[in-house]
Amino acid sequence: MKSPQTISTAHLPRHQTLQPCMDSSHLLLITSFHVSFLEVDTALSPAGLPYSSLSYKYPTSPSSFTIHLSEKKETFTLLYLPSPMAFNYNFVTLAFLLSFLTPSFAALVQEQPLVLKYHNGILLKGNITVNLIWYGQFTPIQRSIIVDFINSLNSERAPLPSTSSWWKTTEKYRGGSSSLSVGHQVLHEEYTLGKVLKSYHLIALASKALFAVNSINVVLTAKDVAVDGFCMSKCGTHGSSKSGSGRGTYIWVGNSDLQCPGQCAWPFHQPIYGPQTPPLIAPNGDVGVDGMVINLATLLANTVTNPFNSGYFQGPPTAPLEAVSACTGKFGSGSYPGYPGRALVDKVTGASFNAYGVNGRKYMLPAMWDPQSSACKTLV
Repeated sequence: MKSPQTISTAHLPRHQTLQPCMDSSHLLLITSFHVSFLEVDTALSPAGLPYSSLSYKYPTSPSSFTIHLSEKKETFTLLYLPSPMAFNYNFVTLAFLLSFLTPSFAALVQEQPLVLKYHNGILLKGNITVNLIWYGQFTPIQRSIIVDFINSLNSERAPLPSTSSWWKTTEKYRGGSSSLSVGHQVLHEEYTLGKVLKSYHLIALASKALFAVNSINVVLTAKDVAVDGFCMSKCGTHGSSKSGSGRGTYIWVGNSDLQCPGQCAWPFHQPIYGPQTPPLIAPNGDVGVDGMVINLATLLANTVTNPFNSGYFQGPPTAPLEAVSACTGKFGSGSYPGYPGRALVDKVTGASFNAYGVNGRKYMLPAMWDPQSSACKTLV
């Protein structure tokens, strides 16, 4: 058997991904960059794949694994690098560095449609109130960036490509449209729970606004607040909780400006791993808050389409790929790991964006899975 060869994507016409499985008896080839390691659909595995075995361990840092290809009696060592948004929303995005593939092996990698199955549960449709709980110090300008974003989701006043046209993709999911509006805002500027929060603190903060089926309570933590798992496995979360008034949904998003902008505010900061390309200029001049908008957009779409872990998702309900998290790292056409894709550029500031909002705002919004095309849809 030949000595191991390192593979890289530099000479491939497109970027391709190999998904290792927890069960070492199967290997799934996909072209999506969004991988769940908790469950795998072996029915998608290409028939007759020439490999002998694969051992894999859940990643915590850049590493490698070896695949033995029996057909050519060659061994390839594949390196993986988590993308800048790698550990958001309890799933992992892998970008493999590939520079050489045998023709027979490359031929096995075929484009597979991305399918988020509907699990017959409740979706959030109709008029929905978004209550904001601000924990820690936010400036009025920072708060206005996020409030304007939410108000832009259903406003027809902005030119195309608009924030509302991005949100309209959620109408293609069962049940029709979801119209969001800002409700109550609660300020917790005195750090009443400290600057290190656990998950139960987030639920306690979310409950400061009334839980209801037709509302989403959003907890936003300031840049000097550490949250359990923040920057390690997530940039934000969404979930549900019961109260005396019923069952409601909540979202948490943190400001990563001082903690991990390379993970949670990419592409406005250089990524922790991968090619160190120059970051894009944030459209509202605030790397941390513009990153929060990306993560809030992701979680709002995920929440209305999968509020109680019984809506649209792929994989296990404990670590699902959802409406936007299934498309992570994609912001425009032609995207690939390390490159967010095509974007518009403000001629005055040089800032990059792909959506117009109310009050002259500009935002960078992630791709969203389109149920009609079974593909990740971008605005530009």
